[in-house]
Amino acid sequence: MGAQGEVLVGEERVLRRWTMTLDCADPALLAEFWGTALGYVEPGPPKGWASWQEWLVDQDVPEDEWNDGAALSDPAGVLPAISLLKVPEARAGKNRLHLDLQVSGGRDQPVELRERRIREEAGRLIEAGASVVEEFRIRGALDHIWMADPEGNDFCVV
Repeated sequence: MGAQGEVLVGEERVLRRWTMTLDCADPALLAEFWGTALGYVEPGPPKGWASWQEWLVDQDVPEDEWNDGAALSDPAGVLPAISLLKVPEARAGKNRLHLDLQVSGGRDQPVELRERRIREEAGRLIEAGASVVEEFRIRGALDHIWMADPEGNDFCVV
């Protein structure tokens, strides 16, 4: 293993670190939601600055552009980071990519336990601003819940 996020293949280094970027209308709103949903945090400001606001001022970013982007990171530094970028156009059609938040413990768990875990997580996310799109059942048992974040981006609680 090379530096964090790299794997050695022979003598070559192959990059394995990546960031998922989500286009949105309100980066601060979605950063708050996805931070809650995933347990992610806002990364600290670059070295040498006490706050992001101080950095933005120093970089001459106009104040009306301060919410043009947001970032989230896994507090353990293991999982991919998330970048949220403000775009002028609304989402068109169904997401081509969505997250499955796997909370049930897997399909080998007792049906009652799976359903309780899925419903508890869905309830927590509804309180954070999500909405239920549809529930999916297999042989009468809850399998997963298709949900939408505050801007309508799809995800599932599995």
